[in-house]
Amino acid sequence: MEPMPLDDLRIDKPPQTLREIIAARLRGAIIAGRFQSGDRLVERSLCDQLGVSRTVVREVLRTLEAEGLVETLANKGPIVARLDWPTARQIYEIRLLLEQGAAAACARRADPEVKADLKQAFAAIENASATGDRAALLSATTGFYEIIFRTAGHEIAWDIVQRLNGRISRLRALTLATRERQVSGPARIARICEAILVNDPEAAATAVREHLTEAAEIARRLLDAEA
Repeated sequence: MEPMPLDDLRIDKPPQTLREIIAARLRGAIIAGRFQSGDRLVERSLCDQLGVSRTVVREVLRTLEAEGLVETLANKGPIVARLDWPTARQIYEIRLLLEQGAAAACARRADPEVKADLKQAFAAIENASATGDRAALLSATTGFYEIIFRTAGHEIAWDIVQRLNGRISRLRALTLATRERQVSGPARIARICEAILVNDPEAAATAVREHLTEAAEIARRLLDAEA
């Protein structure tokens, strides 16, 4: 008797592990500002708050330290990584280099299918912005940029952006807390989208530069004020 095929039992996307779930929640709390720069991350307190073992908490803290969201100080232990302007400036400079090239290349390559995906991604940004759902807005923005980088064929650049994503999202959350960025942010992204939809590489690169220049200036002002 031949064995029955088990293709219908295959799990295409493995479920998240407990460590991944806890990492996502703690990452989200740091990005949202529930934990401030320099706050101590006490293992025992986190175990009680998250309802998990100290082993899981330690693994998660190591993961977030690799992402640049946590740092460990001698005689103090893990804290929320400090976000200052010198660090933020470097992140914006890296983003500018990578995103301008990706947007221009995407504009050259975008076909009707890509344009439909990009419109859908931007609609998600508009919806999240209108409802004030900060977490959904950050997720939708990441999805929008992923389409741009992957269409451009800049997979290695996207890997670099992903490694910085925790800190990028933290900066986005910081700037989006201002009224001016709540209004101008989606408008700036709309210009990037429009330039790609008409296959205009120069306009796409310019729109990215204007978008990031404005965001960087807002971040600089806020971080300098905190300092």
